[in-house]
Amino acid sequence: MNHCGTQIIDTERLTLRAFCYMDDEDMLTYWISDHKIQSLYSEPVYTTKKEVKELLNTYICSYEKPDYYRWAIVEKKSNLCIGQIAIFLVDNKNHFCEIEYALGSKFHRKGYASEAVKAILDFCFIKVNFHKVQVSHKEGNIASQGVIKKSNFTYEGTLRDFFFTEGKYVNRLYYSILKDEYYLEN
Repeated sequence: MNHCGTQIIDTERLTLRAFCYMDDEDMLTYWISDHKIQSLYSEPVYTTKKEVKELLNTYICSYEKPDYYRWAIVEKKSNLCIGQIAIFLVDNKNHFCEIEYALGSKFHRKGYASEAVKAILDFCFIKVNFHKVQVSHKEGNIASQGVIKKSNFTYEGTLRDFFFTEGKYVNRLYYSILKDEYYLEN
């Protein structure tokens, strides 16, 4: 594996880059203070600049590690930080990782999540040399399921009653794609 840390990745409409402290306002405006968005991937809601600055400090200090990968998703035409995508689980022994992503609702249904996921899959398989990338979503998150299917992941199974959220249990559906499969599809 060739860990190289979070690097700038350009796609047709997006720039994926390391977070900076100036992203705080866009984060608050577009997704991190939105309960609906944050609950889709079981993350806390941040409502103050102080909370977001503390989170950003955690991200920024972690960029020193070569196996830390977290990108701000920036829409090129507006230069707004509209979401995030990350590799949050890295298994060096077994050569796999898991990805997560979130976009502000204003930027849904534009193909941005699929575009960012494809860029990260390229990065995972070409730059870092992972063997497998996995991803999951909460049952009922149809938008994320669509991104996952469009990205040619294979369904692996359901972790029943994985999350306890808003007074009820919710399943977590897992998918993966292997490096060889990815190359066949692309």
